[in-house]
Amino acid sequence: MASLLTRYREILITCQACIRHVSNKATCSKIQRKYYERLYPTILVLPNGATINIRYHKPRQIIKLPIDITKLSPEEQLALKQRRKPKTEIKVEKEIEDNYDRRKYLQYMNRS
Repeated sequence: MASLLTRYREILITCQACIRHVSNKATCSKIQRKYYERLYPTILVLPNGATINIRYHKPRQIIKLPIDITKLSPEEQLALKQRRKPKTEIKVEKEIEDNYDRRKYLQYMNRS
């Protein structure tokens, strides 16, 4: 019986020696957690533009709440749609005045 226990201890010790704990194991895969252990400071932006500093369970910088379009007046809805449209840039090309006269520089040309 004693020899069985010593053999069992030897097996356990060798198995524990085979396991190598790698320090960079967490960098190889995504951390699978739904909630983090601590709360992170986050800015909450309300639909009217006001901001509140809150503590959030995920590391986020800003959380922006959506605007409820059904509660807006028709004028406000139209203004919101206009703000959301992409703005087109007007490119103005300047006309370059060409006052170059070739005859003025003929004296510098070599005629051979």
